[in-house]
Amino acid sequence: MEEIPESETEAGVATMPITARRTAPSVDVCRELEQFLFEEADLLDTWQFDAWLTMLADDIHYWAPVRENLFHRQRKNEMAAPGGSAHFDETREHLAERVDRLKTHQAWAEEPASRTRHLVTNIRVFETDNPDEFEVESSFYVFRTRSERDFDSVVGKRFDVIRRVDDSAYGFQLARRKIVFDMAMLLVKNLSLFY
Repeated sequence: MEEIPESETEAGVATMPITARRTAPSVDVCRELEQFLFEEADLLDTWQFDAWLTMLADDIHYWAPVRENLFHRQRKNEMAAPGGSAHFDETREHLAERVDRLKTHQAWAEEPASRTRHLVTNIRVFETDNPDEFEVESSFYVFRTRSERDFDSVVGKRFDVIRRVDDSAYGFQLARRKIVFDMAMLLVKNLSLFY
């Protein structure tokens, strides 16, 4: 299939090479992957972070590049390139360290803990050259409330590569995630959550 350069995709937002004709897997596989994402959202909202870590592949790349507000003629450059500015640019080890820190109850951004609701929608699934890996795009809305008056929300889109791992607890593992926030300036007090 003919590959479309990332610079030619919408606002340079596409995370991975997009083929001209992407093929969706079977309805059953799409349903399995949707359930995987819904299960992940529930684990994050209920602070079951150790279980969430089991959903991550050892080689995961968890990345949220910074974006800028640019004029139309420059929009293809609005996303920071790999290796550039990022809100997150983490490996599984980094994510596990963040989870361990939360469990100390001395991560003051989360003490008292936030209550969150991860809403995941607009899920689209595509096959890849690897029969055990799937490109999965989804939109998200994360609402957080903390203490009595603090609340915020973050909206964006995720570009995932999810790998089938039959002997894993959830049947799949997240191998790559690119998080594209809809806002260039994140009006939240911290980035202690996972998206």
